[in-house]
Amino acid sequence: MTEVYCGRCGLELTAGGHDDCGWALALEPPRYCAECRRRMVVQVHPMGWSARCSVHGELTSG
Repeated sequence: MTEVYCGRCGLELTAGGHDDCGWALALEPPRYCAECRRRMVVQVHPMGWSARCSVHGELTSG
């Protein structure tokens, strides 16, 4: 998986300034696909979370 976009804000990682996003992603699921920048369907449950991109599939916590 090649990460091009930030999972929290959806902007390109090369733009920089994603320190706050990194901290937030340690506590919450990504909202954008890191490969294609599509908004993901996120589901939070007691044991973690899952996030699904319509093109690249599903990510899960843990």
